[in-house]
Amino acid sequence: MFEFRIDATSGAARAGTLTLPHGTVATPVFMPVGTQATVRTLSPADLKAVGAHIVLANTYHLHVRPGEDVIEQLGGLHQFMAWDRPLLTDSGGFQVFSLEGFRRVDEAGVEFQSHVDGGRRMLTPERAIEIQAKLGADIAMAFDHVVPGGSDEATARDALERTLRWLERGAKRHRELMERWNDGTKNSDHRSIVPSFHQTLWPIIQGGTLPALRAECLDRILELGPWTGIAIGGLSVGEPKDKMYATVEVLEERLPPALPRYLMGVGFPADLVAAVERGVDLFDCVAPTRGGRNGSAFTPEGTLNIRNAAFRTDDGPLDPSCDCETCTTYSRGYLRHLFAAGELLGLRLLSLHNVRYLIRLAGEMRAAIQRGDFAAWAGEWRRRYQHTGVA
Repeated sequence: MFEFRIDATSGAARAGTLTLPHGTVATPVFMPVGTQATVRTLSPADLKAVGAHIVLANTYHLHVRPGEDVIEQLGGLHQFMAWDRPLLTDSGGFQVFSLEGFRRVDEAGVEFQSHVDGGRRMLTPERAIEIQAKLGADIAMAFDHVVPGGSDEATARDALERTLRWLERGAKRHRELMERWNDGTKNSDHRSIVPSFHQTLWPIIQGGTLPALRAECLDRILELGPWTGIAIGGLSVGEPKDKMYATVEVLEERLPPALPRYLMGVGFPADLVAAVERGVDLFDCVAPTRGGRNGSAFTPEGTLNIRNAAFRTDDGPLDPSCDCETCTTYSRGYLRHLFAAGELLGLRLLSLHNVRYLIRLAGEMRAAIQRGDFAAWAGEWRRRYQHTGVA
């Protein structure tokens, strides 16, 4: 039900197959982010058309609106959002981290003010697990304590220790729910829509950008296992890129090869290539859709701003190498017109292309790994791609 097979390696880069209750996923893989049970501007049919095989949804946002009970009554998250392929739900840890000034962290969990109705809510490790179990994703994430990039050792240590204590509590609650739901003794406040329910829980490594803390956190997480996968959290939160890459590299040397590795919140093309080079298998980020809604498009030569007046009479495709609907149907001049006119179609078309770009990029990396020439491929890719940071 939850298996990971390594199909090929090239240096530290890996090509694998992840088997989940709702299907198999070839890695490396980019997961589009469906924060509120939808990837912004894109339908499930759009996602399938661009080759998405797994989508991420957000525990915090779905808890606040419409509520996990509503989603459960409507058949669980897969049925609710009409997505029959694998789903991963994050724990809400990053979202409450981002609510600086509207939250209070203590040993019990995080009390925060809802951005929807202003009400006070409490998210604990156990509550995060209960919400995700009701949502019904294939993979649930443990509730962690995220701190800003560049945090000092004392702050990073405090968050690491709390993350590990919360992991023990969350894992215990997850085992309880899975046992109750699958042995026919489910209680009334945690009912299941299906006769049996299968979900796995992945822990999250914290420790800032301090190698010793990251290594310690990983070792202590492994002692609490067994696990079917593991995530690297607390990166891409303000630290310099070289620090992020160095942190991933330190962990690659220690991570068990048999576990799929998920780098959370990373989705710019250059970062994906660098992380796969360091042994990462899964990624998620809002960058492709957020950038698309703002006129920014990924291309093999770097990011392109379609609002630029230079594209006003350009009859060429957005990306001649891309096979998505946007690139095979519309001109750059038309796409620029949509943004200039404030037409919503432009937001969809660039978002569609950007998601397809990252999925194609992951596929190209997988092919290079299988050929055994990933380092050469990555060097050539970098020579062509000049990331401008506009997205």
